[in-house]
Amino acid sequence: MSDCKDQDPRIHAIQSRIRVVPDFPKPGIEARGFIFGPPIALAIGAKFVPLRKPNKLPGKVFKQEYDLEYGSDCLEMHIGAVEAGERALVVDDLIATGGTLRAAMNLLERAGAEVVECACVIEIPDLKGKEQLNGKPLYVLVESQ
Repeated sequence: MSDCKDQDPRIHAIQSRIRVVPDFPKPGIEARGFIFGPPIALAIGAKFVPLRKPNKLPGKVFKQEYDLEYGSDCLEMHIGAVEAGERALVVDDLIATGGTLRAAMNLLERAGAEVVECACVIEIPDLKGKEQLNGKPLYVLVESQ
């Protein structure tokens, strides 16, 4: 992390409140990224495009299957949610192996959007998820084990 982050007491406050919950996120609990995406979109004047687990979105969707550190899953995005040439920032709560972010990038790119950056609150660097992002910049607030 940068010296600025190391000196910011808010970062230390966030790190001290991170806890590990055994066997989470399976079974069936998800959608933590929704806490961060909408306020960031609002702050930068962008639209929010939800990417969800199967059968959570109404209407026609694109699907992208992907592997996780604990199995496999699928993300869906509404057809027509983004237009060709739009720029996208992918936001999630956590990057571990990078499977979810890579799947999100694939969905957006299949729709013609340009993914310019990814941002996560927490990174588990030992799992090397950043390697799945094909060189796209990744902004991380805190690192965890």
